[in-house]
Amino acid sequence: MADTKTKAQLNQYIADLSQLQVNLQQTHWYMRGPQFFKLHPLMDDYAEELADQLDEIAERLISIGGDPIATTHEFIATTKLPDEPIKWNQFTQPELLQRLVNQYKYLSAEYEKGIELTDTDEEKDFVTQDILIAFKTAIDKDIWMISAYLGKGPKED
Repeated sequence: MADTKTKAQLNQYIADLSQLQVNLQQTHWYMRGPQFFKLHPLMDDYAEELADQLDEIAERLISIGGDPIATTHEFIATTKLPDEPIKWNQFTQPELLQRLVNQYKYLSAEYEKGIELTDTDEEKDFVTQDILIAFKTAIDKDIWMISAYLGKGPKED
């Protein structure tokens, strides 16, 4: 197992999950509207799921001899997700949720890349692949559920 590309991909996930946690926290804090009492605690559940994924990915990276990035400077330099401040009343409840769905879709696509990467002759890392399949499954379900709440299908923008 060469795992050089796998290590780099896992660090990409660490950066993206770290930024997604920040963006999710923005959604949590700036949530308002008629479903506030239902959606606000749901954001805590999503945050816990992301934190668990982040921890497992970092631990997997260490177990294959990698070095997880671990500073906000590295996260910001590496992530492909937006790092932008938002303000109160800048977004409606549906807009905040759609913003979250779009970022989850990015993460799902990144997990797909990792699943394919870990199946190549060069990498052959079926343990990491198994982890990523489980994480993609969970994120895809989140996309479906949030999209359904917005009255959309999971493949709609």
